[in-house]
Amino acid sequence: MSFKWLIFALIALSVAMASGEPTNAVATNSLPPGASVDDSGPSDVIFPAQQLTIKFDHNKHIARGRTCVSCHASATTSSSIADKLTPPGTTCDDCHQTDHRDLAAVKPGYDASGQCAFCHEGYKQGDGNAVAKFVIPRANMVFSHGKHSARNIGCQQCHGAVQDLGEATRDQMPRMRGCFGCHQKPDVASRGDAKGACDTCHIKGSGSEAGQLKTMFAAGVLKPPAWLHDAEHGPDFFERHKRAAGADSQFCANCHKEDFCADCHDGRTRVRSIHPADYLNMHPIEARMQTQRCTSCHREQSFCVPCHQRIGVAESGPTAAKISSSFHGPAWNSTPKTPQHHAFEAERNLNACVSCHVERDCVACHGSRGRSGFGGGMSPHSAGFLAGCTTQMRRNPRPCFVCHDPRDSELQPCR
Repeated sequence: MSFKWLIFALIALSVAMASGEPTNAVATNSLPPGASVDDSGPSDVIFPAQQLTIKFDHNKHIARGRTCVSCHASATTSSSIADKLTPPGTTCDDCHQTDHRDLAAVKPGYDASGQCAFCHEGYKQGDGNAVAKFVIPRANMVFSHGKHSARNIGCQQCHGAVQDLGEATRDQMPRMRGCFGCHQKPDVASRGDAKGACDTCHIKGSGSEAGQLKTMFAAGVLKPPAWLHDAEHGPDFFERHKRAAGADSQFCANCHKEDFCADCHDGRTRVRSIHPADYLNMHPIEARMQTQRCTSCHREQSFCVPCHQRIGVAESGPTAAKISSSFHGPAWNSTPKTPQHHAFEAERNLNACVSCHVERDCVACHGSRGRSGFGGGMSPHSAGFLAGCTTQMRRNPRPCFVCHDPRDSELQPCR
């Protein structure tokens, strides 16, 4: 390996260690149930970062006849996740000839295995009783070791093959997928107390979060993994969340109140990716084409009608009689034609017209039969139109038949 690639490898390793990603130090078959081949470790939110400053070889102690309860005796009766289950120094005294009864004046053993540096990382001769602090933060979950022990659930079912390891790290903390081996069985009597509800293991919130799971912790925000109901809150979840919610809305309700959804779906919060900046002007087109989609969020009588009445775009309400003057302007239909006339606006931006009007609104005046038939006979054609009408009619006769009957004699010059 060249020096350049060696540098790259060292940088990659340091980044992985800094980010808490596994460095494949533990074989997959030694990890807890539920850990996959590409396992990224336990949840950083549920199990915050630890400071493991004790050198301890589980494999060697097991080989010498020790068992899990030899060091973790209180685990068989613990009822709270807040209980401290790591062994105190006095547990080590019998074998290492040390004396930890007074932590301010610890007495080392007689041989090398009883010296402080044998177990404490970074300890140097002359440090006295000053050892690096050992910290395993409380897990952000609800769990009773005692209840699991009473049901003969062995340590390996949650922590993996610790007996095969030297130092046990956060990698041996449980994986939720492994918990589901018991907690997602059918809701029958044989399942016992291993309920599948989220709050069986997860902490409920208080105050404004009352009734929902607590998701905000000092260690980060609790979010579902990718394999759980396809509900991973990744960059694409905004587009995917409708499928996850449609499949199991009750699952979403574990963390989110109805107001969380209603802020967007009732229009209280304008989501720019759904309604872009020019949507207010162009929304009538989509409303006509996909009314059902609009009404899935908005109610016509309470949302649409009041707005239309306020701005005068409605056939009812206090401004109904002023629609033409307040919305289109006083010169909209008058003669002579000016740049404010509707003919000019229709030529410039017909899309703006059809966002509110349909063809029959135009035919009422521009149809060829007069008001007793389909229109008032006001021609929309410019001067000299007959010179090119043959080509236009041959290309697409449909626009001609909007105003003219196919048998209309006025069409004869264009045939």
